[in-house]
Amino acid sequence: MIAHSAPPSSAPVLVVGAGPVGLTLALALARQEVPSVVLDEGQGGAVPRPARTVVLHPDTAALVTRVTGGGLGRLGLRWSGWRALRGRRTAFGTDFGDDAPLHLPQHALTGALRAAAEREPLVTLAPANRLDALEQHGAEVRARAAGTWWRGSHLVGCDGARSTVRKLLDIRFPGRTAVERHAVATLRVDLPWTGEGLLHRSPPWRSSVPFSGEVTARPLPDGAWRLDWLMPPPRDPAVDLVTPDVLVALVRETLAGWEGADLPPRYELLDTGVHTVHHRLARRWRRGRAFLAGDAAHLLGSLGGQGLEEGLRDAENLAWKLAFVLRHRAPESLLDTYQTERRSVVAARLRAADQALPILRGGGLRAYVPGTARVQDALLVDGHLGRGALGGPGGYGSSPLLPAPTEADVVVDTLPGELAADVLVTAEDGSSTGLGERLGRGAFPVVLVAPGTGVWERRHWAGAGIMPALAEAVRTLPMPAELLVTEAYPGAPAHTVLLIRPDGRLVTALGGVRPAQLRAAAEAATGAGPALPSPSAPEPDPAEQAAAH
Repeated sequence: MIAHSAPPSSAPVLVVGAGPVGLTLALALARQEVPSVVLDEGQGGAVPRPARTVVLHPDTAALVTRVTGGGLGRLGLRWSGWRALRGRRTAFGTDFGDDAPLHLPQHALTGALRAAAEREPLVTLAPANRLDALEQHGAEVRARAAGTWWRGSHLVGCDGARSTVRKLLDIRFPGRTAVERHAVATLRVDLPWTGEGLLHRSPPWRSSVPFSGEVTARPLPDGAWRLDWLMPPPRDPAVDLVTPDVLVALVRETLAGWEGADLPPRYELLDTGVHTVHHRLARRWRRGRAFLAGDAAHLLGSLGGQGLEEGLRDAENLAWKLAFVLRHRAPESLLDTYQTERRSVVAARLRAADQALPILRGGGLRAYVPGTARVQDALLVDGHLGRGALGGPGGYGSSPLLPAPTEADVVVDTLPGELAADVLVTAEDGSSTGLGERLGRGAFPVVLVAPGTGVWERRHWAGAGIMPALAEAVRTLPMPAELLVTEAYPGAPAHTVLLIRPDGRLVTALGGVRPAQLRAAAEAATGAGPALPSPSAPEPDPAEQAAAH
């Protein structure tokens, strides 16, 4: 069951920026009954740019589906597989199942989020409102845009790489510029790999363009593809421009090479561009009642990584914490853990990319170190497929919100702080859904692993065994919680009890009904009780270290 508490302050959260991150944050707050105002410097629409696309992996696709109410599948394409070629040889290949990445144009994603926001009464969209001043007074934030002062409880800058919020807060943004550059073309064409993504290194055909040594092809809906060619580091921007003639040559020679013909197949060029990757990390993500999220807080995206996904994860992490504080379910200090958790994850990805780049782009290293080519392929595949240190969602294993270990803990396949598996769960009313569909509603799921419950009607198991004792323990928790039952969870023995945060992160796994330990873990997870000690000193800042060199 879900406990109720005091309503939130009537003042909305001010969200600056109406891109995917800002709109996702506003919708995630609305699911937890928190109103918001989205200040949009634009006129209320996204300009279609087929060459700007985004890949959503299972966790971010599930988040967007939750806040929009579904329907993303028709806007994007779920890849059937991925392959990596080196020369004429297949170095790696995999088929996707339910965890297939979703690839879609960024303007389509923004449009779906905006349409959902327009339907949501708790979200106020304010177009043509460019922020130019910000003040904080006690329990209030004031933002001036287009001559009007807007008042809110908190403010979140989701206003991109040139964030006005970050500048008004006087927060440093160190890092590296132009870490990688890619020439991009989106076109409609028939390629041999229907529905599959492709990474091709060292293509065997001769090219008139000197930077045709690595190309990526990602399928989109309606027979479209996005092609990216890795460009060399810039020397002189005046002479390193990618001209239309160069792009046409890249397209024609690449398509002809894949077809094994002198002439390319017929194609329709939809859009072109140059994608420049920067690595930057804001020195702090909070100042008083103002926060940074998305590109305003971090820039990353080399080696196939998708920086937008990390922005969506920022929104999910911050939304439930703001909601709990505003509804008086957690102390104000809970908001400090947004920076602690999210900045450490992004810093780790930046550090992993900085360590991998010399291996991938080091030129002559392959001649001296046996097996380097295989290592390179594996690193790039991890980045593109959202796996490992380069591409995975990251865990909050050192979070101050994790409870101290106890003798009641059991080990499951998910570590504390990592994303819980999206298993089928049954609620107390008898309805069954994926666990992911229960997230973001302002409650902590408490999941009992009870093999056999799936073959019995709820009336046979709801009052049997340990269920009554567990239901009572959940009722007495100090925050909203929802009791769920699952047949099985990866690595969990029968009668394991999992406590999960509203953003899907595992808090703890306990053996059986342990009311005292469950309550202590819940208090730790909301910042109201003892937790793991925080690190004595902050980790080195990878972006700032890189800038210093």
